[in-house]
Amino acid sequence: MEFRPCIDIHNGKVKQIVGGSLRDEGNTARENYVAKQDAAYFAGLYRREGLKGGHVILLNPPGSEFYEATKRQALAALEEYPGGLQLGGGITPENAAQFLEAGASHVIVTSYVFREGRIRYDRLERLAAAVGRQRLVLDLSCRKTEKGYRVVTDRWQNMTDEQVNLSLLERLSEYCDEFLVHGVDAEGRSQGIETELVSLLGQWEGRPVTYAGGVHSFADLSLLKELGNNRLNVTAGSALDLFGGGLEWKKVLALCAEGKIPDGQL
Repeated sequence: MEFRPCIDIHNGKVKQIVGGSLRDEGNTARENYVAKQDAAYFAGLYRREGLKGGHVILLNPPGSEFYEATKRQALAALEEYPGGLQLGGGITPENAAQFLEAGASHVIVTSYVFREGRIRYDRLERLAAAVGRQRLVLDLSCRKTEKGYRVVTDRWQNMTDEQVNLSLLERLSEYCDEFLVHGVDAEGRSQGIETELVSLLGQWEGRPVTYAGGVHSFADLSLLKELGNNRLNVTAGSALDLFGGGLEWKKVLALCAEGKIPDGQL
């Protein structure tokens, strides 16, 4: 299980937010933490620790009054750590190249490939052709419903009809290099992982999957490793001392690498 760090940028600042609270109207979100440092600071920290595959997420849509400020932060992070970070947020075939050229190892995409609640395979094929499958991460962030976990798009504001299951992962794996899956209802709440979702993802033996959502203790990390059959990578934000939480992030790195909970840290 690898630890994948994050840099979430909203209104031009590095933040940790409650995922389901994000609203494009008014550029609002419920904030857990607003960093004094900029995105490049965190990128440098991750670079010095040798962490690969972290994600930079632009939480303002193109057209927002804050988009350009958020984008500048993202580009500064990529410049600080070229080849070490993935980038998502408003990615299309038209703008993906500029972020790859700026240093992103991959681009992360959800909303572009979903329209009217369904996967648009014509759009997915166009995107994969534009950037190359090996540089594309598909974000299947999802919310639990009576019909199972369903993908949500547009910064987690719109529900689709697509269920996250092994069949979906199989169908989409030919187009991408990795998957990123946020358990949206747990994201930013530090109240525990989505165990049902993690168990589902742990059955997948294909392309790498990074899970995000609800990690708040070392016990959560151990449970994720167990339920995920040691096949999942993990990201955490609000729970880390980097972002005002109680978990020492270097101990989190050690647990992910060694699989052992630090003494007295359960």
